Amino acid sequence: MVRDAFSGKVVGWSLGLRLTTELPLAALTSAIDSRKPQPRLIHHSDRGVQDAPAACVDTLVRHGMIPRTSRPVNRYDNAKCERFMKTLKQEEIYCSEYRDMEDLRTNLSVFLGRYYNATRLHSALGYLSPVEFEKRAAQSATADVPPAPRMSFLKCRG
Repeated sequence: MVRDAFSGKVVGWSLGLRLTTELPLAALTSAIDSRKPQPRLIHHSDRGVQDAPAACVDTLVRHGMIPRTSRPVNRYDNAKCERFMKTLKQEEIYCSEYRDMEDLRTNLSVFLGRYYNATRLHSALGYLSPVEFEKRAAQSATADVPPAPRMSFLKCRG
């Protein structure tokens, strides 16, 4: 999975039977193709053996990205990703049965594209979906107003 740290939107993902270098490389390539990132973007990954090989680092460098990995024994570096994986498991994986890998791939595509990115409200984004948050941020950027999530509560009358 490749997530945008600004909006939490899943921008690239891949699925396979084995955890190999090809999986994160496919997810990264998908993210690059969809987002067309500007040079100097920081790409954070954990210290997984599949993220370290030369193919992943070469792809990052070739696209002007800065590779960054988690610090040893620092559980907070990867907290956002771990929280996302918990959500994915609770709201999709544990709630469904899949016939095969293609069925899983289809369901994940729907979950990520139509639900998680486009519909699901995120408290960290002021109760907006990642798609809506990015849309509002883009509108604010053109109006020279910094984007800020908003949250309102009912006020008690006393």
